[in-house]
Amino acid sequence: MPNTEQTQVLIAGAGPIGLTAAIELTRRGVDCRIVDPLYEPPQYAKAVGVQPRTLEVFESMGVLPRVLNAAVQMRGQIVYLNGERVAEVDFAVPSDVPFGFVAIPQYATERILRDELALRGIAVERGWRLTGFEQDADGVLATLAGDAGAQTVRASYLLGADGAHSVVRKALGLTFEGGAFEEQYMLGDVEVDWSVPRGYAVRAIHQRNGATDDLLVCIPLPQSDALRAGAHRRRGRYRMSMLVPPDLAAAPSQGLAHGFEGERKPDLSHIQAVLDRLSPEPTTARNLRWSSVFRISHRIVDAYGRGRVFVAGDAAHIHPPTGAQGMNTGIQDAHNLAWKLALAVSGRAAPTLLASYDAERRPVGEEVVGRTVRSAREGIGADSTDVDYVIRREAQLLVNYSGSPIVGTDAGGRAPDATGLTRDAVTAPLRLFTLLGTGHTLLLYADGTAGPADVDDFEQAADDAAAVAGGELTVYLIAAPEADVAATVLPLIRDSASGFAAAYAAGGTAVVIRPDGYLGFVGDHTDAAGLAAHLRTTFG
Repeated sequence: MPNTEQTQVLIAGAGPIGLTAAIELTRRGVDCRIVDPLYEPPQYAKAVGVQPRTLEVFESMGVLPRVLNAAVQMRGQIVYLNGERVAEVDFAVPSDVPFGFVAIPQYATERILRDELALRGIAVERGWRLTGFEQDADGVLATLAGDAGAQTVRASYLLGADGAHSVVRKALGLTFEGGAFEEQYMLGDVEVDWSVPRGYAVRAIHQRNGATDDLLVCIPLPQSDALRAGAHRRRGRYRMSMLVPPDLAAAPSQGLAHGFEGERKPDLSHIQAVLDRLSPEPTTARNLRWSSVFRISHRIVDAYGRGRVFVAGDAAHIHPPTGAQGMNTGIQDAHNLAWKLALAVSGRAAPTLLASYDAERRPVGEEVVGRTVRSAREGIGADSTDVDYVIRREAQLLVNYSGSPIVGTDAGGRAPDATGLTRDAVTAPLRLFTLLGTGHTLLLYADGTAGPADVDDFEQAADDAAAVAGGELTVYLIAAPEADVAATVLPLIRDSASGFAAAYAAGGTAVVIRPDGYLGFVGDHTDAAGLAAHLRTTFG
């Protein structure tokens, strides 16, 4: 029997979901190991779209500048039908949203996350494949296999971020119900010369008798180093998706039909043939960086975890790539779970806290699977004429956990940002998001009528809440410009531009923001019992 290694959390899979979980755990002082069977990280521009909500997550993780440096802004999409330009959609986000849409190759996202994890002292352990596990009341005993032999790892918890063919999901006995698209597709990462505006996607469709029989989708990617140097300034780099031609098509799959299909790869001639038929203008594909044939399924597990073992990302849900929802949903799975695992590992979690992962994220996965299937058939936004709603939904800004057992009444939605805040000794205005850390945040609001007599009430509310949370709570007093509360011992933030009042004050004078940026409680600061009851659903 090989020696048994010890860790608090073992993560199987070093894609963007596993890496996000590892970073979030290490930020909170949790010891973790992350293993992956591949000796080298893939160099595919597989998932490329990053949503505004995920950029907010990346900001909290400290990687946002590097992501933006390696990305290109997604400005919109131009749609062609049977050779005619029929629509142009601008991806303009509402003014209250701090970030827009970007495109970045998945390998670049993973590299940034790996570098951040390495800065925190954790390296991906490559060449190790999870082969099985057993769990008991106190932990998980996992078996790993590699060229050097086998090893066992004893962990408090196990996370399967190991993709559509997840070993963790299968060993846990989760069902993975759904179906598959009959169509087969091919992908190519190429460069073309054309007059399509920078940052715009192209969707070109050919239909016969109302049915689509030819398809070209081009998603902009950051330019190569050579192009940045000045050559071919009209040339753009795109990840192109197309239907598979007969000579690349495979027999119907007998198993899970999702993902890349082995060694069958299109070359430039295959891609050029589609461009000749559907490109909005004559152009030549060049510099094929990589290509693949792939299939699409839509499936979701019956549970996101059992006992001390959890799944996230493609291990839990797979669906069409329409709207770039998959990787983003998986990253937010990991973001939701990691802070809960950190509290559980430390012994400070309420007994039912980890059960809220499934309660919160599985409904999101079900909605995304259903919506992306509809969008693949009908087009994004075909179900609504409300452009603002569609943009917010596709940006994943409308995710709401209002039915969660750890969320209070009138809470559960994404905590909005607020601008124009000021603070002593800080010379420039602040955003609310920059005040949030790795734990829970309690915001107490003093409106314009608040005076010295109210300070004791705010401070008492802060003390009571902190006692329930066992110190796992940062408190700020957000005060209207005219509020006379300067004598408080609480960290004081002035709502100088009234941005916080516009976003929050209608809900009450006490707001709890969870570590993942969602509202846990909205109420009155004098409701000590209500605030304490909410916090006890999270803190043991």
